[in-house]
Amino acid sequence: MEYLNNPEGRGMISRRSVLTASGLAVVSAAFLTACSGGSALPQATSGGNGAAAKAGGTLRIARPPASKAETLDSASSLSAYEYLGALYNRLVRLDDKGAVQPDLAESWETSKDALTWTFHLRKGVTWHDGKPFTAKDVVYTFGHILDPGTKSPQAGVLSPFITAKSAAAKDDTTLVVTLTSPNAEFASLMTGYNCYIIPDGSGGTIGQSGIGTGPFRLASFTPAGPGKIVRNDAYFGDKPKLDSIEFSSIPDTQARVNALLAGQIDLISQTNLDYATSQTVLASSIATVSPVKNAQWYTVPMLNTSPEFKDPNVRLALAHAYNPKDVMQLSVHNNGTVARNNPVPPTEAYYLDYGLDYDPELSKSLLKKAGMDSMNVDIWTSTYDSVLTPLALAMKGSVENSGFTLNVKTSAADSYYTDVWMKKPLMTSYWYTGRPIDQLLNQIFRSGSSYNENAYSNPQFDKILDNARATVDDAKRKTLYQDAQKLLIDDGGSLTPFFADRLVGLSKKVAGYKEFGFEFDYINIGLAA
Repeated sequence: MEYLNNPEGRGMISRRSVLTASGLAVVSAAFLTACSGGSALPQATSGGNGAAAKAGGTLRIARPPASKAETLDSASSLSAYEYLGALYNRLVRLDDKGAVQPDLAESWETSKDALTWTFHLRKGVTWHDGKPFTAKDVVYTFGHILDPGTKSPQAGVLSPFITAKSAAAKDDTTLVVTLTSPNAEFASLMTGYNCYIIPDGSGGTIGQSGIGTGPFRLASFTPAGPGKIVRNDAYFGDKPKLDSIEFSSIPDTQARVNALLAGQIDLISQTNLDYATSQTVLASSIATVSPVKNAQWYTVPMLNTSPEFKDPNVRLALAHAYNPKDVMQLSVHNNGTVARNNPVPPTEAYYLDYGLDYDPELSKSLLKKAGMDSMNVDIWTSTYDSVLTPLALAMKGSVENSGFTLNVKTSAADSYYTDVWMKKPLMTSYWYTGRPIDQLLNQIFRSGSSYNENAYSNPQFDKILDNARATVDDAKRKTLYQDAQKLLIDDGGSLTPFFADRLVGLSKKVAGYKEFGFEFDYINIGLAA
């Protein structure tokens, strides 16, 4: 799940527009089409016609309107994140293989105890208003993220081992961060989209000014409305291909698709096309679909505090009760990767190739071990995301021979994440991939985390994560994170059938389209010659 506008900071999420009843009809059509078989979509991952982008031009992007309180403050849970990677830079960034790479920091090192981190910053970088970038700006950004008044989602990730006084500017190009507890993955946590660096003292104005160091600078911005960014010719890195990007807000998913098919826009943002709609787009003479590989992971949280799933034998029984290959076929028409209940993406450097297999007889045996011959339970879903309802229906059909009976219950999209999520014993949910493993496992599965949608709690699991954070040796730390994955899976802590490709609708004129985590490749995207 990627949840919007939560006071505790649950803002790492897609602001998809709420789908209407007509959207449910599209979902149902997609599900029936998937049931009939067929082939996966072509892998047009370069975007558009695959040609290199020419220099110049304006790209038109349509996105769902967010809150009227939407802001360009990247630390906020209401940030307009299509703008963020264009306007700002972070200390470090993740590449498409999940490795940490330089951004505003050219290099960095940590002490042997993983308590002190030193970042060496780029020289000659300027803000969009011409002022020089220095280490003081980074110090201020850390304080802004951790300020309770900011209500940043990243504050909960960083606060266990950093305070507002942890960062210090040794000089203009040297930043020293002293942690309160060891964390060998600290650099990777700086890659989050709430961690873009803003100017010293700009917290009160950054939400509208958008002054950053990024490849584009702000021309205009209206919360939940139109906006425009233009190329920053003073950018320190490779210059963007485009002259500008124009953003529009279109509330309804079908309206965004119609605008694409009419040639009124060039790209649909924050919208995972269902299979039926993707086929309509592919049949168009002017538009196409670009899959973003394993962009989202779909999960079926089992609330461990509920009477139904407090027994790990029951959780494991359900984990063995369904066939993930069938569920992926029925849910996303094979546009994804089977997960087998491991929530860590295969592209993650610390990924463990391990999971639970479909075994209906073992499922029945585990139910009997828990004192039951069978189990009848509701599985809640919604049209909030196009895959959630097909996922629930696929799970219902797949478990029929394993001792389980699932009754699909549909909740209103606009109340799903307030009335159902983390409240019902069994539900459907999803997340974006792209989180560093330390953030993924601690934020979503650690005991007591506000994002822990399974209410999973295992002191041994938490201890392994603490040990991993404190281990500087890369090989040993990898082993610990893999131990954590195995324990989580074997304890029935995660019911994750598959990772799904996000199906992005775009014009055939678009070239160089790539997306990873929460942002585009703003440098190479453009229009074909």
